[in-house]
Amino acid sequence: MPIKVTALPGVPRWAALAAHAVPLVTLPSGLWRVALVVGLPVAAEPQRGTGEAVYVLMLSVVSEALALLTLGLVREWGETVPGWVPVLGGRRVRPSAAVVPALLGAAGLFGLMGWAFYAQIAGLGSETAVTDGTAQTTLLVFCYIPLIAWPPLLTAVALAYYRRRTTYASSEAA
Repeated sequence: MPIKVTALPGVPRWAALAAHAVPLVTLPSGLWRVALVVGLPVAAEPQRGTGEAVYVLMLSVVSEALALLTLGLVREWGETVPGWVPVLGGRRVRPSAAVVPALLGAAGLFGLMGWAFYAQIAGLGSETAVTDGTAQTTLLVFCYIPLIAWPPLLTAVALAYYRRRTTYASSEAA
């Protein structure tokens, strides 16, 4: 039975699936951070203080919100600003207004991934272990490994959006 995804007509199925996958690949790391804040034994040391808890929770909320924005690249609200938005409601979204932030975000994510791999290989931060044992380490890796897919998925969906929107615009003008 095929997976049902919501997308505009003309959106390639692979792009719709990729756009819907982005929020799913960010979810496990967010859930791990929530587990840390609520005091579950997922790390070597519990989270400390209210400020740190707020930061960790906001990191999870902002990450998931940014991931959900990828859906705009395959849905109507990514082509026409929803009517409830003051001043801009009902206007067409210029392709560059969606593609440039998406590709900049993907570039930033690629950079963060590169830094994370470099830090791991170089042993940066190894003096303070995040986890206490094999079970915690396995859970941490299981929750954070899916994030590797975020930048390439976002890049692919943004490029598909650009191609679809600019091809549509040029064929509409003809």
